[in-house]
Amino acid sequence: MTNDQTIVALATPNGTGAIGVIRLSGPEAITIANSVFTGRDLTKQKSHTIHLGNIVDGDIVLDEVLVSLFVAPRSYTKENVVEISCHGSAYVVESIIKLLIKKGGRSAKAGEFTLRAFLNGQLDLSQAEAVADLIASNSKASQQVALQQLRGGFSSQLQSLRDQLVQFASLIELELDFAEEDVEFANRGQLKKLTTEINGVIGGLIKSFELGNAIKQGVNTVIAGRPNAGKSTLLNALLNEERAIVSHLPGTTRDTIEEVLNINGINFRLIDTAGIREATDAIEQIGVQRTMEKISQSALLVYLFDANEITIEDLKDDINSLQKPGVNMLIVANKIDLLKLEAGSQSSEISVSDFGLRTSDFGLRTSDFLPISAKEKFQIDELKSKIYDTAIKDKLTGDETLVTNIRHLEALQKSEEALIRVLKGMDTVTSDFLAMDIKQALHYLGEITGAVTTDDLLENIFSKFCIGK
Repeated sequence: MTNDQTIVALATPNGTGAIGVIRLSGPEAITIANSVFTGRDLTKQKSHTIHLGNIVDGDIVLDEVLVSLFVAPRSYTKENVVEISCHGSAYVVESIIKLLIKKGGRSAKAGEFTLRAFLNGQLDLSQAEAVADLIASNSKASQQVALQQLRGGFSSQLQSLRDQLVQFASLIELELDFAEEDVEFANRGQLKKLTTEINGVIGGLIKSFELGNAIKQGVNTVIAGRPNAGKSTLLNALLNEERAIVSHLPGTTRDTIEEVLNINGINFRLIDTAGIREATDAIEQIGVQRTMEKISQSALLVYLFDANEITIEDLKDDINSLQKPGVNMLIVANKIDLLKLEAGSQSSEISVSDFGLRTSDFGLRTSDFLPISAKEKFQIDELKSKIYDTAIKDKLTGDETLVTNIRHLEALQKSEEALIRVLKGMDTVTSDFLAMDIKQALHYLGEITGAVTTDDLLENIFSKFCIGK
């Protein structure tokens, strides 16, 4: 991979808009731009300056533009970078790009600007990947996590771990040079303590992936219950729009309906499912099967039941059959506006014990129950709060490092496995085997930040970027 060519691409989305920004990066970026720009001599201007003029092809004026200069190494790629802000006509943009290529530029590949930033030491690999995550972020939380990684929080933590391991690895390598003297330069007690501490940090990072991935992709939240429990009405109430068909006829929802709801900056992927009952036909049976599959794949289950119709036995059977390992559950009593209450009683005071249940019998908390009326939108905001609290609250403090990338997760897992071998073999294996396992741990940690790379790895990562970034 060489950086001797100057690359050109549109940095703003394709299509007609108010402006389009065309980016150049490379040794000849300023010279090429200057050759088609009428205004000041760009080769004599300071970095981080903006200049008004025309882009011309011979005697033909293509557009009036603003040209921004970033002189190496004070740029995103650490190369000479020029950004041409032109009018957003697709014809104008295409004409200028073709002209710049004719003058010596080359069309940039996907992610090539960020690849050059990585190759030139501006970003490490995990920071470069955070750029793509930041562009793709669709919620406040995913934006904050990507920004934290882009600023190097994750990288600095990994670098600290690697630095400590490198020190012991070098001492063990030194032992191999004096194998005949049977001396130990690396204190085994200190090595064991350090390895245990590092593995604790790595274990925490691995564990954080569940939350990090949920923030990045959205929290899968299934609404399930018997036919006519009001699941579609609840989906509409949560979204505050008529998204699902509502009918008094049982079995109206035959397939899953998915929508995204943002609560406190977190995206929840709401999934309205077919009612759970003995199917009356093949299509409904498929719908019920899909409901069970969606529950198994979800992070949160909102079990909804009709407070007026269900029996205690059916309620217990539903909860027992729907509970799945790793899936948080909320029990929601619907249609409480139709309940006949004793004088002085309030709908919001209804508890799970009123239905002959104890949440502790199912490993749940009292707070995992809520009475609502989806039709009247009673306590819908309270339900949103419970959904957020159950999935996210107390797990997200705002300053922790979260793993959101599956590649990082796999590298951390392999590093953890190597360090576990170090701990197990501390008192039984020779220094050469310890050195081998420590090297493997260092290798996998290095893969995350790009201290260890291959061309195939880089191509795989940056090919997923958009052109122009």
